[in-house]
Amino acid sequence: MNETIKILTIQDISCYGQCSITVALPIVSAFGIETAILPSAVLSTHTAGFTDFTVRDLTEDLPEIRKHWEKEGILFDAIYTGFIASIEQLDYIKDIIDSRLKPGGLVFVDPAMADHGEFYNGFDQEFADKMGELCKLGDYILPNTTEACYILHKPWKEEFTKEEMLEMANELSEFTKRHVILKGDTHNEGQLGMIVLDKLESTCEIVFNDKVDYVSHGTGDVFASAFVGSTMNGKIPTQAAKIAGEFTKSAIEKTVGDETHKYGVKFELVIPELYGLLEKY
Repeated sequence: MNETIKILTIQDISCYGQCSITVALPIVSAFGIETAILPSAVLSTHTAGFTDFTVRDLTEDLPEIRKHWEKEGILFDAIYTGFIASIEQLDYIKDIIDSRLKPGGLVFVDPAMADHGEFYNGFDQEFADKMGELCKLGDYILPNTTEACYILHKPWKEEFTKEEMLEMANELSEFTKRHVILKGDTHNEGQLGMIVLDKLESTCEIVFNDKVDYVSHGTGDVFASAFVGSTMNGKIPTQAAKIAGEFTKSAIEKTVGDETHKYGVKFELVIPELYGLLEKY
């Protein structure tokens, strides 16, 4: 029997609300991948649309967990990072990557810290600069345009030209060993695209999906998780981006019209579509 692929995902647990680990764990697992978790924090709810939520920062737990895994000889084929709760955690995560990733293992960095031209609550430029250092360890980085601008110290704007998007992707590629997936290309009317830069093959492609007029928290986590699962199933970056884009779009479409569901997208309803998407691409 072949050895099971094991992935570690490092991000927060929002006990209620579809984002971070509560998205990553089921989606990556649905690809037939054993998924371990390392919570960066525990929140009663996510931070979008809720007030007075509780937060327990788990920064001090990270090195102790690493030490235990080291004692047990636990290693991972890939490490996938998302929402990191503090700037101190970034150094701990580098240690985990250095010590717990198998030789030849892959690192996926979703620098989840900003959107729509603003940092998420609690983040700043110092954090973005430190996140840029983590991105340098990534085989794949998956920023949106806001996160890319903070990492690159560029001004953000609502619309970027195709040429500006390509320039940003190329600049980001200097941070990575291999691939950049830059989300938020809007220069095709009615479509939402991403720049997929394969540094290994020296190719760059724009992948588009029809835009759904609906905004929800957690869609970036849905996309990143489906991208990770597709890649670990042998898909090249453009294929993985197409699978993740279609999966996310379908999850959004399942959510549109339900006024009671304002805290995420109904990705659970479209998990069965993943198998068809893997065959399609």
